[in-house]
Amino acid sequence: MPQDLPAPRVAKKVPNSGGIDLKAALTLPFAALALASCGGPKQVAVDHGWVRLPPVAGHPAAAYFELHGGPADETLIAVDSPVALHAAMHQSMSENGMDSMAPLKQVALPAGETVKFEPGGKHVMLFGLDKAVKPGGTVGLHFVFADGKEIDYQAKAIAANAPVPEN
Repeated sequence: MPQDLPAPRVAKKVPNSGGIDLKAALTLPFAALALASCGGPKQVAVDHGWVRLPPVAGHPAAAYFELHGGPADETLIAVDSPVALHAAMHQSMSENGMDSMAPLKQVALPAGETVKFEPGGKHVMLFGLDKAVKPGGTVGLHFVFADGKEIDYQAKAIAANAPVPEN
């Protein structure tokens, strides 16, 4: 065996421990913690949020994001923004070649599931958006659930003609 190779590593035993492997004894609690964290979402979460700014000043912007359900079913009842005069959830639809939108009073979020607000589907219209919001900036979104839970999230602002941001 060449002399410049390190000696094989051998797990050390804790003296007077009945032969317990020290490495295993120290690693086991961390492994258990890591596995426990893989058990799904602990609470409702929002991510991948972005806001498409309007092509014409004064027109509404549209917010898109993903909602991730926690351990229990939830119901989203409102989304608002401190930089908009009014916000409203909508569902886009197409029927007989005609595109339209309908307001949504609430959106069900089943436990452990993901609900996407995306172009051509659910979205939040932001009316009277502050003119100081520019592409590359952020737009604060405030989510309110039927059980009183609230989440604040910062979504990236993009220009009207910009491609959809990658996650």
